[in-house]
Amino acid sequence: MSSAPPSAPSGSPGSPAPRRRRHLSLTGVLRLRRPSEIWFKPALSSVAAVAPPNLLLLALGRLDLAMYTMAGSLCALYAHNRPYAARARTLAGVVLGMLGGVAVALVTASLTRNAVVLVTVGALLAAVQKALCDATRVGPPGNVVLTFISSAALFVPQTLAQIPAHLALAAAAGAWAWLVGMAPSLVRPHGPERRATAQALNAAAACAGDRGAGDGHAAARAAGYAAVQNAWQTLLAVPATGARAGTRHALERLVVRAEVALAAPADTDPEPLRAWARALRGSGRIPRTGDGPAVADELLGADAELAASLAPLRRRLGPTVPVAVRTALGCALAGYASLALGIGRPYWALVTAAALYQANLTLTWSRAVQRVVGNLAGVLLFAAIAPLAHLGPAPLVLLCLALNFGAEALITRNYWLGSVCVTPMALLITEFAGYQEPGSLITERVVDTVVGALVGFLAAVAVTDRGAGNRVERALLAADRAREHTARVLADPEPSPRALEPARRALAAALTDLRATVDAAAGEWWGRALPQERVVLAEQSGHRTLAAAVRRRAARPDLDTSARAEDVRP
Repeated sequence: MSSAPPSAPSGSPGSPAPRRRRHLSLTGVLRLRRPSEIWFKPALSSVAAVAPPNLLLLALGRLDLAMYTMAGSLCALYAHNRPYAARARTLAGVVLGMLGGVAVALVTASLTRNAVVLVTVGALLAAVQKALCDATRVGPPGNVVLTFISSAALFVPQTLAQIPAHLALAAAAGAWAWLVGMAPSLVRPHGPERRATAQALNAAAACAGDRGAGDGHAAARAAGYAAVQNAWQTLLAVPATGARAGTRHALERLVVRAEVALAAPADTDPEPLRAWARALRGSGRIPRTGDGPAVADELLGADAELAASLAPLRRRLGPTVPVAVRTALGCALAGYASLALGIGRPYWALVTAAALYQANLTLTWSRAVQRVVGNLAGVLLFAAIAPLAHLGPAPLVLLCLALNFGAEALITRNYWLGSVCVTPMALLITEFAGYQEPGSLITERVVDTVVGALVGFLAAVAVTDRGAGNRVERALLAADRAREHTARVLADPEPSPRALEPARRALAAALTDLRATVDAAAGEWWGRALPQERVVLAEQSGHRTLAAAVRRRAARPDLDTSARAEDVRP
């Protein structure tokens, strides 16, 4: 299924495809979306992680050290959509990554004060951080926070003797951020899994409730499949043992019901799906779907997602290379341009460029517009609140905390809206070490924003993603193979759960990956024309086969989702 209509065939696989040019539009770039269901979680976590270290430094009269504690505290922004066992690992990895970037920056700053060298190191760090965040799928805020901290640390005067103490401050704040991120597990230990399942049910209900046709219904169905796939990825992120197994299997049955609804939306009543989604709020009992007893109460093998989370990392780095090169080139050129203009903080231009790069050029263009609009509005807000911040250190710290909360609360509506709070917060943080003249800060920030966005986007145009078309071909091949394998399994009148469940899951994952790959490739400028007809046919046939597998699963309650010893994903 596709949101794009079929087009004329684009030629045989071996023939050169025609080029096509996309127009970069401003339509919808600044439009506000509905806030995230958990917008308050990262906002509150950020304040809870940042406030104690900053208030302690305020009491000690050492706000000049706040940059190091902020490095660890801001790690609390990550992994809010992951089960807590997986969140523990992810947060630990983010903290270690943050410490690694800060360590490289501090050592470099202690060895040289050559601004060109510092910008070059900052650009290379930004590229590595971008590649690793994309490859590990760490999720928002991605590499931006890591790059912001490490780039700022490059331009702080440093000696080798000071580095251990400064890293210790960052590590201590990072440990506190880890505790803040894990604290909700004491109240709602299965919150992320329940939330992901509820989103899948609501998405399926929206598809079932949309009785129309055309692109609108296609988009609703595609969103439903994406939500279901996200729910499976969340549920399979950690092993299910002991009491966790019963909870997860109950949630799995609800996700299967969402799949059944997507397989036959016209025959589905959306109200039970919505009722089940509402029942998953809070910590109440998970609703039962009336399925038969499980074949087994324990997992029969290792979870596929656990194995997939490690093995494909090297393969996942491949597609990140074009964006990493864009990041290195754009950040370096933006920093050099800022230096040429005599700006005292070239890392602002560097970070602006680093924040632009998304999965394709079209999304990068949208982010550039959002970044410029948000930063320009943010400097106006800074001009308004600067007199209040200059009343003393305490108002300065409290304003930063308020802006920190506002940034995380608003950024899910649209990136530019969150930037309205991020920009004055970044400007105020520079005053932790001492008073800064507001006019100079505003001028430098505006110039660096424009330079960073302009140079960064030009670098994105210059570095084309030539492998996007090849990734579409590979995704098409993977989807076709998964469909054929599932069809062979369905040909058996009595398929075993160890055969049907892995095949069904692999096909769903392949179709979701195909859609994501096509969407990313479609946003590249001057790229090879995509084989739209083949994509549409692959999605249509794949979804028909998936629907047959889901119906077979619904007709056989004994095919329990816990039978997953051979569950593998592409």
